[in-house]
Amino acid sequence: MKLLIYEHITGGGYIGKGISPSILTEGFGMLRALVSDFKAAGHFVITFLDSRLITFSSSLDADEIITTSSKEELEKTLTALSKSVDAVYIIAPESGQTLQRLVECVEAAGSASLNCAATAIEKVSNKYTIYDELKKIGIQMPDTLMVDSCENIKKIKRTMSELGFPLIFKPIDGIGCQGLSIIKNEHQITRALDKLMEESLGRYFLAQKFINGTASSVSLISTGEKAFPLTLNEQIVTLSPPNSNSAYTGGIVPLHHPLLEEALETAQRTVELFKGLRGYIGVDMVLTNDGPVVMEVNPRLTTSYIGLRKVINFNLAQAIINSVLKHELPENVQSSGYAFFSKVIVPKSSSKIFPKICGLEEIISPPLPIAGDEPAYALIIAHSDKLKGAKTKLYAAAKRLIDMLSED
Repeated sequence: MKLLIYEHITGGGYIGKGISPSILTEGFGMLRALVSDFKAAGHFVITFLDSRLITFSSSLDADEIITTSSKEELEKTLTALSKSVDAVYIIAPESGQTLQRLVECVEAAGSASLNCAATAIEKVSNKYTIYDELKKIGIQMPDTLMVDSCENIKKIKRTMSELGFPLIFKPIDGIGCQGLSIIKNEHQITRALDKLMEESLGRYFLAQKFINGTASSVSLISTGEKAFPLTLNEQIVTLSPPNSNSAYTGGIVPLHHPLLEEALETAQRTVELFKGLRGYIGVDMVLTNDGPVVMEVNPRLTTSYIGLRKVINFNLAQAIINSVLKHELPENVQSSGYAFFSKVIVPKSSSKIFPKICGLEEIISPPLPIAGDEPAYALIIAHSDKLKGAKTKLYAAAKRLIDMLSED
């Protein structure tokens, strides 16, 4: 098949804007992994790359890479190519309806979309909709309120006090830890609102009771009606107050936990509730003493894909195709060992060392960016039969990378 893979952050969606290196390294890592898997399955792959990232094109295994330098050029080319390939896969954030809008364009072009249906994306991208729907069928979610940031600040503070601290503030359609804060008292609310306005597009946000437990996710493959949970994964997340940034830094696949079976079943019920969620989906949850608590649904590829592909016994990219186009779910699913992946702050260096760095097995994303004032990030991964071994290998790989860059 001829496939078009578009990753919004690296493919030109931020032309004319700065890109957070932390988010950029996740986007590039997912793109690189997915392209590699589609190629390994025997497909012809076309992708896009922001002209500012052309240095990194040699690390992508795509058959054709289209360099983009203007929004108009990007949108025209994306629409035209969607009509000429067999199928299209979009990796993009839900915020600002970006993922939904891009999938709608693919659907309108008449090409086969390997994403969730646009209607399903629209439904689950609104985190309050998920809260409302899941509560109806008895799936645990944190107590949640939808709040208008333009509301009178005294009224907001009074409502938050009634809900009870600590609280989590986050955008209603945000991704990752974008705009997210943990609020321990009413004195932090004003700064948290300012942060939400700075980092999100909408005026509405969610206030949720903080849930203490193990941050995790479940990765699933779905036909749009029937879902199959693959693994439970650990998420490494730092929740910060409004004056600093919360962060997702990596994860471990799989996570063995006493609530494993209950978590997998809960994620399956969640995905099957929303018809049209197909292909690869992630369900974020917190594992507590009272069971799994669902936080949100990601109707797209998630960073956990990078770890999952290392431990699972089949080609995940081909499984996405099979689930969407053939309505087939994986059979005889097994996983072996552990994959530990992490974003690492590293020294900046010249581009001449990148071919050597990209040749290292542990490097998923090379140091990004190569210019600007922000720190450079790399995404690295290690796989081993034992969790301790994976952690040891990852720390050794991080040190080796930092040493190489320091000597450049």
